[in-house]
Amino acid sequence: MRLLHYDDSKILVLTDFSGKTIPPYAILSHRWGFSEVLFEDIRSDTYKEKEGYQKIEFCAERAAQDQLPYFWIDTCCIDKWNLSELSKSINSMYRWYKNAIKCYVFLSDVSVSTTTGIPQRSDWEASFRDSQWFTRGWTLQELIAPVSVEFFSSEGRRIGDKRSLEQLVYEITSIPVEALRNCPLDGFTISERMEWAENRKTTEEEDKVYCLLGLLDIFMPASYGEGKEKAWRRLQLEVEAANGAPFIIPFSRNDHFVGRESQLAGLEAKLFGGKQTTMIAITGPGGTGKSQLALELAYQTRQLIKNCSVFWIDASDIDSIYQSYASIAQKLDVPGWDDEKADIKQLVKQHLSRKGARQWLLVFDNADGIHLGSSGLSTARAADLLDYVPQSERCSIVFTTTNSDTAERLASQNIVELGGMAPDTAERMLGNYLNTPVSGSEQQEAKLLLQELSYLPLAIVQAAAYINTRNITLRDYRSQLLKQKEEALEHSGELSEGKLQEYGPKGPVTTTLLISMDQIRGSDSLAADYLFLAACVDRKDIPVDLLEASSHREREDAIKVLNSYALVTRRPAESALDLHQLVHGALRQWLQKQERLDQWTQHAIARLLRVFPDDNHGSRSKWRRLLPHAKYALSHSPREQEGAYRMTLVWKCAMALLSDGRYNESEELFEQVMETSLRVLGEEHPDTLTSMANLASTYRNQGRWKEAEELFEQVMETSSRVLGEEHPSTLTSMSNLASTYRNQGRWKEAEELQAKELQICSRVLGEEHPDTLTSMANLASTYRNQGRWKEAEELEVQVMETRKRVLGEEHPDTLTSMANLASTYRNQGRWKEAEELFEQVMETSSRVLGEEHPSTLTSMANLASTYWNQGRWKEAEELEVQVMETRKRVLGEEHPSTLTSMANLASTYWNQGRWKEAEELEVQVMETRKRVLGEEHPSTLTSMANLAHTWKSQSRNKDAISLMQKCFELQKRILGRNHPDIATSLKTLKGWRMKNL
Repeated sequence: MRLLHYDDSKILVLTDFSGKTIPPYAILSHRWGFSEVLFEDIRSDTYKEKEGYQKIEFCAERAAQDQLPYFWIDTCCIDKWNLSELSKSINSMYRWYKNAIKCYVFLSDVSVSTTTGIPQRSDWEASFRDSQWFTRGWTLQELIAPVSVEFFSSEGRRIGDKRSLEQLVYEITSIPVEALRNCPLDGFTISERMEWAENRKTTEEEDKVYCLLGLLDIFMPASYGEGKEKAWRRLQLEVEAANGAPFIIPFSRNDHFVGRESQLAGLEAKLFGGKQTTMIAITGPGGTGKSQLALELAYQTRQLIKNCSVFWIDASDIDSIYQSYASIAQKLDVPGWDDEKADIKQLVKQHLSRKGARQWLLVFDNADGIHLGSSGLSTARAADLLDYVPQSERCSIVFTTTNSDTAERLASQNIVELGGMAPDTAERMLGNYLNTPVSGSEQQEAKLLLQELSYLPLAIVQAAAYINTRNITLRDYRSQLLKQKEEALEHSGELSEGKLQEYGPKGPVTTTLLISMDQIRGSDSLAADYLFLAACVDRKDIPVDLLEASSHREREDAIKVLNSYALVTRRPAESALDLHQLVHGALRQWLQKQERLDQWTQHAIARLLRVFPDDNHGSRSKWRRLLPHAKYALSHSPREQEGAYRMTLVWKCAMALLSDGRYNESEELFEQVMETSLRVLGEEHPDTLTSMANLASTYRNQGRWKEAEELFEQVMETSSRVLGEEHPSTLTSMSNLASTYRNQGRWKEAEELQAKELQICSRVLGEEHPDTLTSMANLASTYRNQGRWKEAEELEVQVMETRKRVLGEEHPDTLTSMANLASTYRNQGRWKEAEELFEQVMETSSRVLGEEHPSTLTSMANLASTYWNQGRWKEAEELEVQVMETRKRVLGEEHPSTLTSMANLASTYWNQGRWKEAEELEVQVMETRKRVLGEEHPSTLTSMANLAHTWKSQSRNKDAISLMQKCFELQKRILGRNHPDIATSLKTLKGWRMKNL
């Protein structure tokens, strides 16, 4: 849970209390306005520009009067771009309101402006009774949950509280006074509590159901787009199952499901059939009804096996799986589920795998994000998915995928394949989906229509949706279908033979789409525009913020049109849409034929640019969700189209990828930006210099230090000449070049440049400017590399404390400074202090940046080294293996950081007496470092010393002394006579020679 407060400088600060004791806080209840302050506005320090800031000021002032420095507001305390957080928040809201010390209700439609003294009841009662606040769905729990609820007018003047106005509130809402007095809700029946929401209104029809979840103490994932009736049915199932086996199925049972009897029977027979986890895969081409079959199996299993829990997992990508697992953990109340530091995957996996657990059915839907290499071995993504699978004979797992190789990899021979439906089953399906039953005279027409649709379930659903929406006959629809055949044939011209059946002239989805699209284009141009834009971005998780509209209502109406024609799917609990892969492909083909694909791709790029944030830390969740769409649009936009929109979006994507540690992807985009800048702007333009510096930074992070150095030198020289030595861009280039010297072990050169830069930064920018702090941190790192630990510590403490105060405790720069200080503690033998800091950094970095971010891996490696220093070899080894394997995959086998992790693991083997394993790794590291970094690089010298120690342990005394002597001579020349490593090497050599006499 995040809370707001003002710091001593009157700056609004968001503090995350995950895993910490939450202080007393106030909470605001209000109706959203047009310009509310959002989470990203707080992070980017642009909140004062919004109209909604007045409500924040009001809440802060009231909280301060009540001696409550912290307060919570729904608009800006939840990162709504972080889907896992959003899902948790929806089901935690009631608890947050209940735990608030004070709840302030801001009534924007109740005014007492004409009153100068204390407001009298006659001044406000009429507008109070008519206030929209009492009619809204979500404000129901905001009225009932908190102990103290105070009402304020639009001018911020206090009207009264829940207790003093309880009779009036009862008259307005019909909620019993006992409930308003916070009597336990289990004293009221389920029906009574449901009645309290009966006449309330919500923007989304489903929210009329979801707003009751907290009042009923029910956990149920939201599924926007399912409609109120289906949401009610799901809620009733949850209420009935409150004392039974827990389940999460985010979709209502499909009342129109027919057929597939043999496949269903086969699936049911395979469940819970072995002595270990049973894994089954449903596979088949797109549109054949794999997910619907899995959904029916889920409901039948829950019906037939009363003690079996069923959980539905969106497996379209790893993030979606994580969100599903977070919901499962919350539903089961797994100990530690609400701790942000917890490994949710392991918590759920261990809980479902434990002995004595009930039976579980897990459905991993849409596992198409998994790809298999040509060797048949799964990629990291497949490995990640399998790592989520619990191990228990009481657990069965069903995967759905269009990829037959994936199905075989996941379920071996336990595979159910789907194709088109049998004609009689297709007839029943069509009849179920149509609003009007098929009459006897229409039976033959229905058969002919289904024949044209190739009995494909998705095409049948779309055809029925069109017939229902337009209220036309089967004959009329088939006539339109035949007219589209010729056009569909033209669309198939560029498709491979394997795709012709899906998209081509016989591809029913193409023809049903074209019919629906013609109608939508004629009746709702905004809905058609949404379709065209969606065709030019990634087809999954399209945020509705990408869909431009003059109002929320206009956008929702257009989405409902698309939904009525079965062309889009609303994502559960998210403000996002999905397109079926066949619909997405057919749309692109149509736009290509109309020669409008490039036009709409450019429109998508322009729209993305308007919503894509800068690469500041607070916008990480937002850019992570938008990156797949930006990358898709850019990859389908010719590079020769070098418009300002395109290149700016390329640059923003590259910066986001760089911040996320995805260096290879960022390199490709930075090269595009630099090449274009050089050609269009010239070598000395500031934007060109920035693009060169960004590419050089990518090289440095990839361990390509020589290439980075050459670019940084060029940038610094040009910047000094064109902009001046004290220009911030010049100072940044000096810092970058110095860091590259340090990476190469050229510490004296690094120190000289860093000291000069720090002096100028302090004078020109000020001592607390972020660039000045970076300069101090860099100089401290150089001192640490030189063994000047006391000087390093003094600077690092100053940097860390300032960054905590200025940037916040979770900012990546703050985490880096904490890690640097911990490294200095470790070098001084202060291992307990180092361990505490490293643990804090690793936990925060894992949560904020992700488990595979380079900074997270570095913090894990640092923590392992601290375990190593304390002789905790087993703990060190476990972390080191994890870091090494991840770095090999993410950074590459020859990246300097990968080599460091291999060297660390070798040292741990050595300390356990596993000298052969240590030697193999050390030889590999030393030879690679010689080739990649050079024979005289400090890291290469460290490798030589490590290998010498291993040979000594194996009694290869002559080889050990010879290698250590060579290392010592190089150290004296490269490191300088005062470096601690030289004294260590000399002492080692003397000792070995004495024993060898």
